[in-house]
Amino acid sequence: MEYTKIPLSIDNQIQQLKDRGLVVTDENFAKRILSNISYFRLANYMRSCEIDVTTHQFKPGTTFENIIKLYDFDTELRNLIFQAIQTIEISFRTKLIHIFSQTYGAFWYIDMNLTSNGRLYLENLSALDREISRSKEDFIKEHFQKYDKPAFPPVWKSLELATFGILSKLYFNFADIKLKKLIARELGLPQHLFLESWITTISAMRNYCAHHSRIWNRSFPSVPELPKKLKNNWITNFSFPTNKLYAQIVIIAYLQKVIESENAFTNNVTNLIKKYPSIDPFAMGFPKGWESEPIWKK
Repeated sequence: MEYTKIPLSIDNQIQQLKDRGLVVTDENFAKRILSNISYFRLANYMRSCEIDVTTHQFKPGTTFENIIKLYDFDTELRNLIFQAIQTIEISFRTKLIHIFSQTYGAFWYIDMNLTSNGRLYLENLSALDREISRSKEDFIKEHFQKYDKPAFPPVWKSLELATFGILSKLYFNFADIKLKKLIARELGLPQHLFLESWITTISAMRNYCAHHSRIWNRSFPSVPELPKKLKNNWITNFSFPTNKLYAQIVIIAYLQKVIESENAFTNNVTNLIKKYPSIDPFAMGFPKGWESEPIWKK
């Protein structure tokens, strides 16, 4: 089937929305928004307000402002999550570098004998090599001006350039389970399998946030394993879908509190939900009574 749709002017975009039943009370406001946020991006937020996903007819009374509130909520929540993930990523990177190098030296990450899967080892090293090769950081330039052996810089330089995805794969493929458990326990988890699951999930979430993708009311392909008990404040109600946002928020909140006990992440999320009372948290997988769970307490 050939794609035949033609690009629409902003005036025509607004008219199409009105023809589909969307209430546009302030066309100048709508024009200003659509001049800066594409119709296609906003369409992700319109889906939940439609009666018919084929004809894209809106539910009666749906306004353009309703759509923008969803968009604004998602943007603010994404920013909160992205900031929290930065704290987790830096802490995980630090522990990965320090704990593994204390036992296996400055170049453990290029030693294939320390890995579980040879193919993944080559993929990780190749990805890291690309990051190092295109780096403009002074500490990398200075390193190669002074040293030519080994071919890679020591781990404390190289892994500062690694993406969160590479870090998670290096941890996953590391063969020494004892050291992996040590990192997991420093982050408040009983064993490495939980941390592997959580870091993989959070790394994927970081990419959604970095690319400004919708996270509200999204079903995520990567889901975290959720232990029934943890040593710090955790959750007791597990009656929620693990592929929705709530599951990811609680693991981020847990790690945040382990790393920095006085952080404001849970308080900020709670206040944001209160700020937008028209937006249903249950669409993000929040269970009934979520506010009373231990993870949300100061």
